[in-house]
Amino acid sequence: MSDVDYGQYEAGQESGELDQLHQAEGSEADHDSRFGVYEQDHHAAESTDFSQGQHVEYDAPGAVHFESDDYTNYSHDASVDDRVFTAEGGESSHQAEFSELDALKARFDNAFVSGTEFSGSDAELTAAS
Repeated sequence: MSDVDYGQYEAGQESGELDQLHQAEGSEADHDSRFGVYEQDHHAAESTDFSQGQHVEYDAPGAVHFESDDYTNYSHDASVDDRVFTAEGGESSHQAEFSELDALKARFDNAFVSGTEFSGSDAELTAAS
């Protein structure tokens, strides 16, 4: 039987590169304003005038003279004023901004070597790398 030699050898190199960029920006703003005015008025006025009178006069011959006066006078004035005034308010403001940047850069290198050798009649198979 004859001896057989067989051999295979392979070598190589791979490289790759990844570049990735992500950017996001945003902002928000709000404003709130609340005001209230409450008002109440009340006014009352009262005026009362009362008069009563009586006058009697009598003359008779012979120098007789009689006179009588009766009067009642009543006056009342009243005034009431009520006023309520209330004001309240509130105001707020908010502003926010953001910005983000993500960057990824990677480099991949890969080297390989592989070999297969077959020799002899006994069918020995060995691998070398």
